[in-house]
Amino acid sequence: MDLLESKTLKVNQKDGVVYYTFPAFDGLPFIRHGFSTRLGGVSRGDFQSMNLSFTRGDCPSHVSENFRRFCAAIGVDACNVVISAQQHNTRIYNAAESDRGRGVTRERVYTDIDGLITDRPDVVLCTQYADCVPLFFVDPVRRVVATSHAGWKGTAARIAAVTVDRMCADYGCRGGDILVGIAPSIGRCCFEVDTPVYEIFAKMDEFDESCFVAKPAGKYNIDLWE
Repeated sequence: MDLLESKTLKVNQKDGVVYYTFPAFDGLPFIRHGFSTRLGGVSRGDFQSMNLSFTRGDCPSHVSENFRRFCAAIGVDACNVVISAQQHNTRIYNAAESDRGRGVTRERVYTDIDGLITDRPDVVLCTQYADCVPLFFVDPVRRVVATSHAGWKGTAARIAAVTVDRMCADYGCRGGDILVGIAPSIGRCCFEVDTPVYEIFAKMDEFDESCFVAKPAGKYNIDLWE
């Protein structure tokens, strides 16, 4: 597997686990973060090897071991992980210490959650992705962190802005203090949508025609990063 490194993303490897970090976050001593790859786990077959989903038919013990390995690599405890329950919306959940382990070692008490926020140093936020855009938020002043899952629906519904607004309203953050990282996801080269989706974006105040490439048969390629 070829892993690309850029000014905004750094490739890391520890104990066989390969993952990405944001150099802009590396200087913040109060957080540990990472975006997993498929390398370094124990899953087999179609799930090889670092599968972190319990809902796709993989052996649960393999997924649990993958979480243990990935969390150890980035320097956190897998028992403290809180996983979202994504449905392509803009609902955000404020994760507390009492939520540690939800989605990994015990059941979640929430549904339809595409973003997580916390100010607790022993809570590890986890959102999951296929090809949608992962958003990581850090306020180094208030020491608040968040993650959000932005597919085209979440992007059109402004989940990034919703997350920032919640950080400000619930934790006293200021928008100008918040750092945001965009992790690997599908690019404009490959993400095709149809005309109804294009028209949803075209009605937005922030609409930018340069983010779309028209194709035959009413199709468009869209740049979700922009």
